[in-house]
Amino acid sequence: MKISVVIPVYNEVESLRELHQQITESLSSFEAYEILFIDDGSTDGSIDLIRLLSQTNNHTNLIQFHRNYGKSAALSEGFKYAEGDYIVTMDGDLQDDPAEIPNLVRKLEEGYDLVSGWKKDRKDPISKTVPSKLFNFVTRLFTGVNIHDFNCGLKIYRKAVVKTLDIYGGRHRYIPALAGQKKFKVTEIIVHHRPRIHGETKYGGARLFHGFFDLISILFLSKYIQSPIYFFGQIGFFTFLIGLAIECYVLYLKYFMGEPFAKHIALLMLGVLIIVIGIQFFSIGLVGEMIANSNQDKESRIKGLF
Repeated sequence: MKISVVIPVYNEVESLRELHQQITESLSSFEAYEILFIDDGSTDGSIDLIRLLSQTNNHTNLIQFHRNYGKSAALSEGFKYAEGDYIVTMDGDLQDDPAEIPNLVRKLEEGYDLVSGWKKDRKDPISKTVPSKLFNFVTRLFTGVNIHDFNCGLKIYRKAVVKTLDIYGGRHRYIPALAGQKKFKVTEIIVHHRPRIHGETKYGGARLFHGFFDLISILFLSKYIQSPIYFFGQIGFFTFLIGLAIECYVLYLKYFMGEPFAKHIALLMLGVLIIVIGIQFFSIGLVGEMIANSNQDKESRIKGLF
């Protein structure tokens, strides 16, 4: 069994040497392992230090981005090159404790596909912990994956999980939810969390808004990716009915109340506009359905070749 440790890095030069030492100590009981540092466009000398570490330890490798693409892109690239049967992820700021890796392995071997860390005693300021609790509550409520800490950097996966997931944008926050949608078995364990002693956090308040839109995207794609007509068709149907009701009301005023169309021209045009919008939603759903069916046909033909 081989273990891969994937670590996204962005300007963490002060932490890397100590982190590398702690990881190698934690993995000393495993016969085969690799440490993959994915540098996400660092400008503080992190790249040079990682190169030096890789020269002194043949288990250590560097994947370098030439500009900052974000954590999801770094994880995705790390997953692509990871060769281990089990893949561990952690942040590069020393807040995740590498000593937890054996505990994660033991939990995974109980029959799970993904084990997420739970920073129950989190060593962060309230400006991070309160929004995080809200984020985790909403994500747990809407995805049905019952864990407390979706965005904990410390996780372990079976190889099949990381080779299946499509991570981009801000989707790294929802990896357990994405795995749960694909019917992988997901659980969590409490892990030791440490205060940040070097550098500063790379994430601001804007991540809440980004996370909200990412959640909507994940929920939509998971439910309607195969049949988009169900989503757009419902909106189109109700929109069309509202427009039709407005037009019927205008006709009622004309033929039963004797009021001229000119008196209600604005209402008449509003009804027409809403009906057109409803038809457009239907059209979008039909186009989406055609695209989805086309992709399914392609996948079927590809599978038929093997």
